[in-house]
Amino acid sequence: MQPVTLYPKNIMPNPVTSFTPQRLMPNIMSNSAIHPQASIIGQVIISPEVNVAPFASIRGDEGTPIYIGRGTNVQDGVVIHGLKHGRVNHNNREYSVYIGENTSLAHQAQVHGPAKIGNNVFAGMQSFVYKSEIGDNVVIEPAAKVIGVKVAPNRYIPAGEIIKTQEQADKLPVINENYPNKHMNEEVVEVNKELALAYPSNYYLINLQNA
Repeated sequence: MQPVTLYPKNIMPNPVTSFTPQRLMPNIMSNSAIHPQASIIGQVIISPEVNVAPFASIRGDEGTPIYIGRGTNVQDGVVIHGLKHGRVNHNNREYSVYIGENTSLAHQAQVHGPAKIGNNVFAGMQSFVYKSEIGDNVVIEPAAKVIGVKVAPNRYIPAGEIIKTQEQADKLPVINENYPNKHMNEEVVEVNKELALAYPSNYYLINLQNA
């Protein structure tokens, strides 16, 4: 007989609806850690060395797929979700939410698709990204909101700012050596990669083979 695959209760397929007509399980790659109190639903691709902390919700039951790049961390209380309409493009593939490599989504950050976040980005505590594209090496300081714009690489968004016009986005300050948070994301990523390897990998599938 074929092996029976069991999944932890916090990792589940999406329900069948008119906009997601197939039940799809998350694809979680090796050397990542998903905390038992996090929730991963539907067509979510999680690359290696990703750490997903308690109470994070990555919900691919409406806008799909959702992609999380290698070495990225999804911290406590983060919400990632997308609308059934609206996509972003990366390497000629479409996603509801695309998050690149070595990016940090800090505590209670929200990313709502359609949205694209590049590599080496720090999205601070309680920040919000919606219908936007964030370039590489951007820092979104705590409680900043980014709505409906494209943010160029190597910029930072000051804490609490609301960026909702392209004119505002184009005037964002450039990160230079004097910016105090220039290297913060590197430290956060380093810590979380080690955590991803140190925590038990609870998502491993259990294959039960009949003798």
